[in-house]
Amino acid sequence: MSKGVKGSGGRSRTAETPQDVEGSPTDSRADRLRVRAAWMYFIEQMTQNDIAEVLGVGRVTVVRMLAEARLRNEIKIAIEGDLSDIVRQERALEQKFGVQRAIVAPLSGEGADPIPTIGAATGAYLSEAMKSGMSVGVGWGRTLTGTLPYISGKPLNDFRVISLLGGVGVARRTNPAEFAWRFAQAFQGDGYLIPAPAVVDSIETKRALIERCGLSEVFALADSLDAVLVSVGDIASASTFYRGGFLTEAEREKLAAKGAVGDLLFHFFDRAGKLVDHPINQLGMSVDVDRILRAPLRILTSGGSDKIDALLGAMKLVKPTVLITDEHSARRMIEAP
Repeated sequence: MSKGVKGSGGRSRTAETPQDVEGSPTDSRADRLRVRAAWMYFIEQMTQNDIAEVLGVGRVTVVRMLAEARLRNEIKIAIEGDLSDIVRQERALEQKFGVQRAIVAPLSGEGADPIPTIGAATGAYLSEAMKSGMSVGVGWGRTLTGTLPYISGKPLNDFRVISLLGGVGVARRTNPAEFAWRFAQAFQGDGYLIPAPAVVDSIETKRALIERCGLSEVFALADSLDAVLVSVGDIASASTFYRGGFLTEAEREKLAAKGAVGDLLFHFFDRAGKLVDHPINQLGMSVDVDRILRAPLRILTSGGSDKIDALLGAMKLVKPTVLITDEHSARRMIEAP
């Protein structure tokens, strides 16, 4: 019995040719297109017409692929199915950067916003990786906030979430207190915050807050973390810290002149993964990098065309054991010298 499939030019052909037998390249491509269409529709929330344009097929074909994905039980809370090119990227990242596991999320176009797709992949991973008895240190920002809708919560015993960076008083969508609290709530755990600004005016103020205002207890919790969950910001004006008013344009320009490519928990670093020589690195109310490196599970989730240098530097700075990014960022990281 023959069945119609779409060729690369959109013409219909039958399954009677040798290339169309089960397990053939044609079947592999059909599987890849079907899962990619489902991802675009359910995760990236693209319209069927937009998906058809990106994939080079007709809208009717998109409708059929989505229906088939449902019949194959590939659509649950997450979308399942291997994409061979994605798997190759994951293996290449693991080999090049020495990470234990790389997770690459499909993204429809290089100019598309990667946060929803990275957030979905990260949320699915965290839903499985979080266990009872864990102490998890977390950063905050747009990428981490984007994981919350995709976390399948479950009750965990003795589960603690420790915020690794201050930022109280920030009434925004990326409110750090809200992220740490909601992340802890998803697993019915306890949350510990750093009740201080993200950055202070002097080393003396920082020392006073830690030693005299009870913050030393929160910082001490970071000495025995089981896992950390962080993202990176770029040095460009689109970064969370710049938009949030934590970083002035003059400071940003000075950091860039020093070679800074991004920040992690308000630690500004260069492409070689070294902290830049700038006073602001001493003023962030955040856990230092050495404490982050003590955690056996270090999850770095980030992506975007403007963050490639920051990602490359962060790979050396915190040596993540798990990297989660999008396919276009993965490709550029793999191709980078």
